[in-house]
Parts: sequence; structure tokens; C-alpha cells
Amino acid sequence: MPQLIPAGRMKMTLLILLILRMSLVSSDSHILRYYYMGVSAAGSGLPEFSVVGYIDNHQIINYNSESRQVRPVASWMSKIEPEFWEVETQVCRAYESIFKHFVSSTMARLNQTRGFHFFQDVYGCQLEDDGSITGFDQLGYDGRDFIYLDTQSWIYIPITNEAQITTQLWNSPDVREGEQHKAFVENKCIEYLKKHIDNGREELEKRVPPEVKVWGRRQSDDVMRLQCLVYGFHPRPVDVKWVRNGEDDVPSDEMSPILPHPDGTYQIRVSVEVPTKEEDTYSCHVDHSSLEDVLTVKWVFFCVSSSEPQKDPPIGIIVGAAVSCFVVAIFIGGVFVHIKRKASYKRANSSDANS
Repeated sequence: MPQLIPAGRMKMTLLILLILRMSLVSSDSHILRYYYMGVSAAGSGLPEFSVVGYIDNHQIINYNSESRQVRPVASWMSKIEPEFWEVETQVCRAYESIFKHFVSSTMARLNQTRGFHFFQDVYGCQLEDDGSITGFDQLGYDGRDFIYLDTQSWIYIPITNEAQITTQLWNSPDVREGEQHKAFVENKCIEYLKKHIDNGREELEKRVPPEVKVWGRRQSDDVMRLQCLVYGFHPRPVDVKWVRNGEDDVPSDEMSPILPHPDGTYQIRVSVEVPTKEEDTYSCHVDHSSLEDVLTVKWVFFCVSSSEPQKDPPIGIIVGAAVSCFVVAIFIGGVFVHIKRKASYKRANSSDANS
């Protein structure tokens, strides 16, 4: 029987998964993704059913079983006609019951009669800068991979033995869920992605140059740890590295994820350990689409003892990014992960709002 994840640890696990799933895309590419989540029991502090939509790394909509309304999050989503919200709300309400049944049936297959369990799904489409289109659909149960869609054959692949019943149904000649998803990606998903991009282009494609802070802390008599904090930039893709004497790249031994700030910008921190040689100079090099040239900020060694105060990072910036991640998690119900309208069912008849 799979090991259960404590609720507190589960929330952190899902938050990390969310951050990691927000993969880098080039500044001229855009991605639309939906995270669905159904849970087995009330009283966990989470809605029994949640839906969150994103364009790139901008949350655009949310829904949960407590509000029972699809609501805009990004300001530019208000440009969409009222009918969209009405239809989307009805669709999400219908899928509350589908997810409830799906979670209970999966529990039964695993001989789970009690405890907290959750089913997750993330799906969507990406428009590359060359105009090509890609799609994806990944499902998980209790934080583990369950099923994924092979977008070469458009067949669902089971990850666990318990998922085989579901994939056999979805891949059957009567259902062909993979082919339906292919049609969804190539038509409705990409149509809505382009529409959302047009409505939110000013926000999605804004360019904000980064701020850079560098500092060092002596680790021993002959070793110094250098830190480069790059923050306040948009869009998300960025390249940061340390360079010795203006020409030799220094491999990083620690690099944080690219984290969001509450104001919609991002930050990243890159660390290296280097020998304390006064003749060497080090600089942090930052390459970002908002910059005409690579931004270089130098750090020069000084003769200081380990007891002397060192330059510390601007802690408010780091805390702000961490808080932002938790605000996102709490705002959407603590956790989730999208669930494309499915379960062990055929896709329901729906309108354009089926995205």
C-alpha cells in the first residue's frame, strides 16, 4: 500500500511540484496550462475540488468547490465576454462529481478505505516562437506519477498497475481519449491561448531589467562563498553565471529556482565557492531579454578577517519571493493540480469553454 503523505508535507510537496512544472519558455513562446485537483476528504483545509489556469507564469483563473464560481485573476481576463465565465462555471461544477468518483474508485483499486488522498492532473498547450504547437497531459495520484499522454502516438501510458484499467478505457476504440485531446490541443486550446495572449500582451510581454546584488562570506582562511542575487526582472527566462578574471566561467555549486515576487517579477540566486586570492577578480554576468548587453557586476576581494562583518543579501527581497510562493499556494486552495475533464469517462459534450 502506498505510503500516505502528511497534509503539511503534502502542501510543501505540491508547491515544489508547481514551481518545477512552471518550466522555462523563451520570451517569444507562450504556454497555457490548467491544474486540477480532487481530494478524498473534507476537513483537510483544502477544497474538495480545485481548478487553476495559467498563461506562462501568470495565474488567470481559479475555481474551487467552496466558491463554485470560475473567477478571473489576471486583470486583463476581464476583457473576455461574460458568457465565457458562465459556461466555464457550469463545466467545472459538473466535473466536481466526476473527480469525486475518480478519487474514490482509485482508492478502491488500492484498497484504501480511509485517510487523505488526492488526484491531480495538469494539461495544456504551448505555442513556440516558430509557430509550432505542442500539447501535454500528466496525471498523478497521492503525489506520484499515475498516467501521461504520449503526444507522438496520442495514447495514454499507465505508470502504475492501478492505472492500467483507466488507460485501457481511454485508449479503447469507443473512447479514444488521446485523439480527442489532440483535437483539443490543435483547436480550442491554442485558440484560447492566442486569445489570452492578445488580451494580456502588455503584461505578458513586458520587459523589466534585473537588479543585481553580489556579496561574499568567508568560509575558511582560503575559501570564500560568493552570492549573486538577481531580482525584479520580467519575463522569467534568465541566464546567470559567475566569471573569474573576466573570462573563465566558474561552475555554480548552488542555484535557486527562479522564484516569483508579489509584483509579478522574478528572482534567482547563484552561489560559488572560490579560493581567496587577492589577485583574482570575480563578476556576476546576467543575460536577460530586457538588456541590450550582458549586465556585469564585479566582486573584488579585500583583506578582511573572518570576524569582520560581511555584506549580507537584501533579506527583504528573499523573504518577499518566498512569501509570494506561499501566497500563490494558499490563494488557489493550498494545492491542486489540474484535471483535464476526464476520469474513467468519455469527455462530456461541451462548448468552446471546454478549455
